[in-house]
Amino acid sequence: MTSGFLLIDKEFGPTSHDVIDALRRITSVEKIGHAGTLDPFASGLLFVAVGREATREISKFVGLDKEYETTIVLGVRSTTLDPEGELESVPVPNLSIERLGEALQSLTGELDQIPPMHSAIKVGGRKLYDLARKGKEIERKPRRITISAFELIGEPDLSLSVHLPLRAKGTIKIHVRIACSSGTYVRALARDLGEALGTAAYLSQLRRTKIGKYDVKNTHRLADLTPENWTDFLF
Repeated sequence: MTSGFLLIDKEFGPTSHDVIDALRRITSVEKIGHAGTLDPFASGLLFVAVGREATREISKFVGLDKEYETTIVLGVRSTTLDPEGELESVPVPNLSIERLGEALQSLTGELDQIPPMHSAIKVGGRKLYDLARKGKEIERKPRRITISAFELIGEPDLSLSVHLPLRAKGTIKIHVRIACSSGTYVRALARDLGEALGTAAYLSQLRRTKIGKYDVKNTHRLADLTPENWTDFLF
């Protein structure tokens, strides 16, 4: 049976599992896995293993460092730290580019990160997001992560968040590049940035651009794969 790896550019909307299901239909291969989930609101590089031999090797890629380009909205609190949660406008203090840069710098290097409640981490045999959906919040142990880069892309801008019904006065949208170790919750990094700046923040957009040496520039769209040509994209 044919086996190997695919670099897929996941679009906004579908879950990572949806992409895997689509690939099973295209390839007629049941044994398919991926190295790192992307939420429905996220896009970008999905590293996929097709076939039994490749899926046996997938663990080698799960732990690779990752890079993202993201949009963070300051001045809005989300119950899930992303656009899928309930959103609430909160005040934003006067900020300078220098203050923003200092806050970004303070969140680089080795950090102890508190995972979000809306995550698949298990505590006492139960996934945190199951507890969160019931309105419960429990203490989470911090996890050691490494942030190699947390830097602005372009200039911040006052913005109307497309996820809010009314204009949030003082809302600031920033675009950032993040390079981080595996296991980092980028949503939690947005939360921590908001707290460092004396406000709240959530992750409104996320695009994964790298997993280790593998770059989103070398990916293929799911729509480009057919039962006749998909093996041409394997490596």
